[in-house]
Amino acid sequence: MTTEQQLPEGWKKTTLGEIATYVNGRAFKPIEWSKTGIPIVRIQNLNNPNAEYNYYDGTVEEKYHIRNGDLLFAWSASLGAYIWKGKYAFLNQHIFKVLPKENIDKTFIYYLLDKITNELYAKAHGSGMVHVTKGKFEATSVNIPPFETQQAIVNKIESLFDEIDEGIGRLKTAAQQIQQYRQSLLKNAFNGELTKEWRSKHADALPSENELLAQIQTAREQHHAQQLADWQTAVSQWEQNGKEGKKPSKPKAPTQAVKFEENFADLPRGWGVIRFENICDLIRNGISVKPEGESGIKILRISAVRPFQLNLDDYRFLNTDDVGDFVLNNGDLLFTRYNGTRNFVGVCAEFKSDEKYVYPDKLIRAVVNSTKINSTFLMYGFNTGISRKFIESRIRTTAGQSGISGTDIKAIPVVICSPAEQTQIVAILESKLTACDQLAAELSKQLKQAELLKQAVLKAAFSGSLLDK
Repeated sequence: MTTEQQLPEGWKKTTLGEIATYVNGRAFKPIEWSKTGIPIVRIQNLNNPNAEYNYYDGTVEEKYHIRNGDLLFAWSASLGAYIWKGKYAFLNQHIFKVLPKENIDKTFIYYLLDKITNELYAKAHGSGMVHVTKGKFEATSVNIPPFETQQAIVNKIESLFDEIDEGIGRLKTAAQQIQQYRQSLLKNAFNGELTKEWRSKHADALPSENELLAQIQTAREQHHAQQLADWQTAVSQWEQNGKEGKKPSKPKAPTQAVKFEENFADLPRGWGVIRFENICDLIRNGISVKPEGESGIKILRISAVRPFQLNLDDYRFLNTDDVGDFVLNNGDLLFTRYNGTRNFVGVCAEFKSDEKYVYPDKLIRAVVNSTKINSTFLMYGFNTGISRKFIESRIRTTAGQSGISGTDIKAIPVVICSPAEQTQIVAILESKLTACDQLAAELSKQLKQAELLKQAVLKAAFSGSLLDK
């Protein structure tokens, strides 16, 4: 609205500065902080309920005191309005205590500030800590109705918000139930419950524990024999080329027999737990080269690897062709070696592509050496149950960075069952987890729509049309 004639009857155009007084908090110095006294409310104490408080054991002017129910507005870093619901405290700088003037409802101003916060962001200054100057803040144009109308608008907003919040609560409950269902699926996939009925129907065709070990061992030996044949071919080619470049390395034979680990009970017949090193012939950190340029060979970022999924669109480029044998092959497994967030250390995703990618030194590549082991089955297993618990037990944190080594990856205990049952488990998981992801995405969309609906309510409220509905 640009002219006063367009406003509803009784409304007037004014500014934030004309409807309230804004008292900035005191600039408490770190040397004044103590562990006892009156809590100091900083911005993090407003937007994070778990943030720790600093305290001040001296006296300050009354204008810096805040009490339960006071209206506050954070004007720096994280802009927003808050009704203080804590105990008696002192107000830190970068936060206004909002004191409504006569005939101005405090809660009305709260919702008004909530509505125009995005507008205030547009007026923010500063390249580091974003802030709004007091002058521009107070000069912000607003439309104000009579006091009785303010109260009616507040009542209408809160009534509608209660309905929206009830819907949001149901959506969040449904999202939590989906997450719990996902966890239950993964747990039951690796304790035998997910395929219990399938297993009973195919019991006569499934191998015993010893037969399964023998199958894995034989497949591993066949894999090594093929590696030797490929190596001999590569050496012959190298010799024909005048021995140019480095001679191909001879593949190492597995040194340990495949065996089931002890102390893992309660698994179905024919199932067992083995160490990952028994079924892989490569565990290697990625290439240590700085990504450069806008084209070239794609190198995945560490953030591309998340539990159960690999984002092939999350990459940079290398402006060199000298990438050695760091090129990924379809079916390779990737683990995060380092991450600032502990929950994302040692998580696994499978590389499923024939496109040329390399991987960085903060990722670890693993290659399975037996055709009796389904890489996708392993990927699911590594991110849950005993395998994930083992990884978490090996994570080390230094200088805020958490990490895990290739040696740790080798030692991971992995649940194994027959190849046919592995395939069945993967099929069930991918079907049901895909359905979970789709439902979760729809719930997330509806949650965003609910928040937008709140903004629509506020827009109607301060344009004068809410009470007409």
